[in-house]
Amino acid sequence: MTEPVVELTVIDRIAIVTFNRPDRRNAMNRDVLDQLVRVTARLKKESPRAVILTGKGEKAFSAGFDVNLDNPMAMGMFEAISGKDREKAQVLVNRLRDAVDGFIALPVPIIAAVNGIAYGGGAEIAARCDMRVVGQSAVFCFSEVTLGLMPDFGGGSKLSKLIGPARAADLILTARKVHAEEALALGLANRICGDADVLDTALALGRSIAKNGPRAVRSALSVIRQSMNQTLDDSLAYEKQQTVSLILSGECLHGVAAFLEKRVPDFPDFVEPQT
Repeated sequence: MTEPVVELTVIDRIAIVTFNRPDRRNAMNRDVLDQLVRVTARLKKESPRAVILTGKGEKAFSAGFDVNLDNPMAMGMFEAISGKDREKAQVLVNRLRDAVDGFIALPVPIIAAVNGIAYGGGAEIAARCDMRVVGQSAVFCFSEVTLGLMPDFGGGSKLSKLIGPARAADLILTARKVHAEEALALGLANRICGDADVLDTALALGRSIAKNGPRAVRSALSVIRQSMNQTLDDSLAYEKQQTVSLILSGECLHGVAAFLEKRVPDFPDFVEPQT
């Protein structure tokens, strides 16, 4: 049986999603995006406490969109160009973005474990994650303009929110390479570690999240994400709503009881409400 190009494993209630095309530097083709959609659907049902996204091997997190001619999506792009077919181009972009948007919208923290290069769409999807752990040899490059393209995984918009529009313009319009130390200084990376320790460091970060109340984590994360697109007043109002709902969920009873009894809390897993 053919190996999946997107692998899913679970360790300590932390899901690890791995791009598995090391021979193509984990570039994303139609199969990768289709399998990412299926993995996302499964994760919605299983409710892990955190998700780690990484790439197979040591050389690449992901080289981005696979423009080779054996990728039907790339062929579709060239056909849209030759036919000046706006509808065809729109369908292509929608398919790409829907796969990435759906994954990034998972209601739990998503940590990118960046090993090696993260180019083009690979850099974008890493930027769209909630946090990034990078190896010392990691290199980010928003390389689309070198191909006469632009960020199309949603990473241009997110990068502007993450590091500011002027810095985002510097990285996107020049397509220059950003190494680990600069990524940390820019706010593009949260942690730097040895190349061999990227996944273990991301798992340690995931475990530090997973031990906390899953409803509290989801609610706080929702406020953080929403604040990217809200005024301060709107964000404060949304935070108040989330706080009330979280209190009424009763999750804090487990945490407060453990605190008073001087023990480590054991929070029950989040169960999606039935509608």
